[in-house]
Amino acid sequence: MPGPGPVLRSPVGLAHAVTASLAVVIAADVLSLRAAAYMRSVMADVVSIGPSGIDMDAVDRADTAIAGSSALYLLGLIGTATLFIIWFHRVRHNAEVFAPDVQRRTPGWAIGGWFIPFANLWIPRGIAQDVLRAGGPDPWAGELRHQRLLNS
Repeated sequence: MPGPGPVLRSPVGLAHAVTASLAVVIAADVLSLRAAAYMRSVMADVVSIGPSGIDMDAVDRADTAIAGSSALYLLGLIGTATLFIIWFHRVRHNAEVFAPDVQRRTPGWAIGGWFIPFANLWIPRGIAQDVLRAGGPDPWAGELRHQRLLNS
């Protein structure tokens, strides 16, 4: 007698976490733009006044703003990417429950496919197609429903 099959696990919590961490990345990106604008104004003052009359406190603040916003952006980006890959693996695993014979790759490829240079341009897309197909009303239909979602 075969063992128990794959079990559904909700991806909703992970989807909310990815959305929230993406909002953090957007906020960090806006902060980076503001820090870059501030750095540009400080450097414009340095050019116009000359090196002898520069305000070193302003230069230090601009440098700290750039470093801080860059660190926040990097941490947010790494966190978002990690959560997204975990979510992607979860939905791929759930697709195995709905239509196992439609899936062309194992759930491990939902993680590993992102780390293969050049192949990461099409492996995750193929997995997403399979997941989308498994979630449709007729997974074995020749035409993929909502194909435009992947091609946008």
